[in-house]
Amino acid sequence: MTAPSTFGLSSEARNLHWLLSNLVEEVPGIQSVAVVSSDGLLLLSSDQDRNDAARQSLGAKPTGPRGSAADLATIVSGIGSLTIGAAKLMEFGGVKHTMVAMDEGSLFVMSISDGSLLGVHGSADCDMNVVAYHMALFVGRAGHVLTPELRTELRKSLESETTGSGR
Repeated sequence: MTAPSTFGLSSEARNLHWLLSNLVEEVPGIQSVAVVSSDGLLLLSSDQDRNDAARQSLGAKPTGPRGSAADLATIVSGIGSLTIGAAKLMEFGGVKHTMVAMDEGSLFVMSISDGSLLGVHGSADCDMNVVAYHMALFVGRAGHVLTPELRTELRKSLESETTGSGR
């Protein structure tokens, strides 16, 4: 994993980057991770190349590569919205996590706070219990720091790198 630049970010934002990096590095089988705001915007991604693809799509038609952070953010947001709607319709309370098992991998979505979501794309051979456990740890550690102010800072950081790089 390429470490994203955290220069100029608050200590909370740097800690969130660190937590995300540790999640990817400590759990075998995780291919990518995205933190998405309640309005579906990518706040943080595990892979700098994926962050770059998401930044490029901010001002252009989203034609990023399959599996880019922007794609993962869109999927996580859509699944989050769908499951929240289903839970309301069924009157079963709030959604804690969602898991989609596919032939070639898995997708995990977990609520963080105030509608923010953590999405993890895992390989076909990942241990789903281990991934879910580490996601829960991440949410427990990140949930209280992911304030509206921090979400705004992360989003502006993503946007400023877009304008600063001349894209």
